[in-house]
Amino acid sequence: MLLTVLVIAVVSAALIAGAGWGASGKISPRVEGFVIALAGGALIVSSVLELVEPATGTAPLWAVVGCVLAGAGVFVAMDRLVARRLGSNSGGGLLAAITLDGVPENLALGVALIGAGPLQVASLSGSIFLSNLSEAAGGAREMTQQRSRWQVMALWAGAAVLLSLSALAGNLLLAGVPGTALGLVRCVAGGAVVASLATEVFPQAFKEESYMAGFATALGMVLAIGLDQLG
Repeated sequence: MLLTVLVIAVVSAALIAGAGWGASGKISPRVEGFVIALAGGALIVSSVLELVEPATGTAPLWAVVGCVLAGAGVFVAMDRLVARRLGSNSGGGLLAAITLDGVPENLALGVALIGAGPLQVASLSGSIFLSNLSEAAGGAREMTQQRSRWQVMALWAGAAVLLSLSALAGNLLLAGVPGTALGLVRCVAGGAVVASLATEVFPQAFKEESYMAGFATALGMVLAIGLDQLG
């Protein structure tokens, strides 16, 4: 249980640390773009290996496909709603990305921590940490243009609390859920992650760091594969 609480705390704290970094104005756009692309590359691997692929061995293919597309569809709809209400450059899109895909993603993380050793969840938790840190930094930096730093930090702290509770719920309440149902929950998360990469993460990374974002993405993939092998 101590390992579970520690991993959840570190992963969620990345949101607050990233928001503080972005809101402070001390992050350069190029560094932000590189880190966002790095996290995106890591999430490509973890979304496939940790969220979607395991379900193909326990659930029908049509159910896996349906859940992935449902996750992507819900994210796209919510992202458009946030853009219309808050503006596409408000940082709200990245906040919506982390919150919407983060709830099922953290549910899956909480379940993955049941009886797991430190290295067994390294790939997924490491990728989530990187994405939380970089996306919160970028989102907070943009949100400070319309809100005070305290308001921005409060929003991201609220997201951190929500995702922490999601992970704890997954760990405590879903331990007895059949593997097939849990796998489909992870597929919904995987679809939302992929949609967020296409609409929020990589466009933001390319805007800030241009073509070096391509190298950073590949580096993130390599790091995630390495973490997965360790597990």
